Amino acid sequence: MPWWVEGLGYLASALCVLALGMRQVVRLRTISFMGGVVFVVYGLLIGSWPVVITNGAIAVLNVWRLRQELSAPAASDIAAVPIESHHPFLDDFLRTHLSDIQRSQPEFTLDAEPEFARIITRHGLPAGIFLGRPQGTELDVVLDYVTPRYRDSRSGRWLFGDGRTTFTAAGFRRLVASPTTYEHRSYLEALGFVPEGTRMVKEL
Repeated sequence: MPWWVEGLGYLASALCVLALGMRQVVRLRTISFMGGVVFVVYGLLIGSWPVVITNGAIAVLNVWRLRQELSAPAASDIAAVPIESHHPFLDDFLRTHLSDIQRSQPEFTLDAEPEFARIITRHGLPAGIFLGRPQGTELDVVLDYVTPRYRDSRSGRWLFGDGRTTFTAAGFRRLVASPTTYEHRSYLEALGFVPEGTRMVKEL
């Protein structure tokens, strides 16, 4: 077997392993798709139809999932529901998900006392929480969290897109965040936040 054919197999394997380490869904799907395509080519070169069929199916599934991920979220699917900042449901939700929250937003604690709180729902079910602290016409982002089940960009794209009325109706003109992890910063950048000194801001 030529060295470059074997190299394709190693490259495909590396891409699949890399995809497993991705937290962002779009990146995960994209790299997994690339790995599947390279595996298909490798399978054809070595004459292994099981490799071709399996990875061809994986590539197609990734394309399908990416299309769902990147499609515009329907307004009826997602909502931002106001809730009192110390409502028992909110306290229980935050306490239950605290360890997961602190993986990307380690500065968040249960002692935070935000004045602005919204439950993000998907199809009527609680999917995440947004907490903010008003500073005049600015809203400091205290927490922007989505549970693992709904961890794609659809909620964020809606909230900071069509759903931004939940902020503007309350009199805010821009959002201000201070991410402390690469994961959180990358998420904000993908949703249109721009650097301003040590902060990330988004005009509404």
